[in-house]
Amino acid sequence: MVKIYKFIVQNMSMKTNMNKNILLGITGGIAAYKSANICSLLKKNGYNVKVVMTKNATEIITPLTLETLSKNRVAIDMWAEKSNIDVEHINLADWADLVLIAPATYNIIGKVANGIADDMLSTVISATCAPTYFALAMNVNMYNNPILKDNIKKLEKYKYTFIDADSGQLACDWVAKGRLKKESDIVEIINNYFDSLEQERFLEGKNILITAGPTEEAIDPIRYLSNRSTGKMGYALAAASVKLGANVTLISGPTNLEIPGGVEFISVKSANDMYKAVFNKFEEIDIAIGCAAVADYRIKEYSTSKIKKNNGDLIFELTRNPDILMEMGRRKKEQILIGFAAESDDLIENAIKKLKKKNLNLIVANSTKAFGNDSNEVFFIDKEKNILELPQMKKDDLAFKILETLK
Repeated sequence: MVKIYKFIVQNMSMKTNMNKNILLGITGGIAAYKSANICSLLKKNGYNVKVVMTKNATEIITPLTLETLSKNRVAIDMWAEKSNIDVEHINLADWADLVLIAPATYNIIGKVANGIADDMLSTVISATCAPTYFALAMNVNMYNNPILKDNIKKLEKYKYTFIDADSGQLACDWVAKGRLKKESDIVEIINNYFDSLEQERFLEGKNILITAGPTEEAIDPIRYLSNRSTGKMGYALAAASVKLGANVTLISGPTNLEIPGGVEFISVKSANDMYKAVFNKFEEIDIAIGCAAVADYRIKEYSTSKIKKNNGDLIFELTRNPDILMEMGRRKKEQILIGFAAESDDLIENAIKKLKKKNLNLIVANSTKAFGNDSNEVFFIDKEKNILELPQMKKDDLAFKILETLK
């Protein structure tokens, strides 16, 4: 009988953010009213928060609101009367462990990109050595302005970080890109930054290949066969691998996900496309993680023109696709190979069979019900058939648990 060990989780939700100092810069975009919630969420996550506002921002939200939430005096005017003789903008710049500008307008980005420091906020940004994040928010035409794009590229060269805007209804009634990212998402990005500093970079110098997402098998120029995989788990593994120091190649079928920073990204569609991309890289990698939901079959006879509707049934003949994970298991030498088993029935039994058949070092077994979800509940099974049951957790957290098996 196989014994299943339960993974004991203690304080998984605990953060290491106490005593971290966040300087929140608020500019005169209409989204400035959302900065109050950002300030509140940062405090709830254990950060010390100080706020710098532009004069335009005070026309949208009062400094008193931010002082109440941050428990600190709000800085606005370079020439305001001070209670001490310290140089305030330098003190703020030195105090910050991270600077977050939310909302970041077209104007503030233009100022910083061109070395203009003519008010308290732009001067603090120019004087700080702390990592600086700009959470973009503006009208879609301003967002698409090539001058903004050039300024962003320039600032990225100097290691400034940008939190991209979301699409949605804007204050100008346009429905387009330019909306400030959800406040909780912004705070999560900040949390991830500090969490990454705590990570032991035990994958430093390792070359990792990760497959992700579904594949599409064309029927005709319009239609295709696919599955419900979103790619979330594979993309989370890629992002976590970068944080742990790895050189990451992410080979992905079609998804709607943002490509993680710091990866070599290869976009594919069909199983054959993915097969070619994987084995073009396989010899040079140390670790491979097969997370993609690769179609087992494809249409035997592809139609080069759209198949017309008729009165009878339409019957397709399918042929097998190459088994990428099995071929990796056959070819591997010193490489470590991790696979996934998504099963609707007999999860453990089928996962063990797949582990052995495909010559894997580890298999991550989960129910097909996890497709499309942000969280998952899985079992780890190794070559000795040791089984570890993990509780339900976010896929971002699960990615680190999977990678920790490589220590």
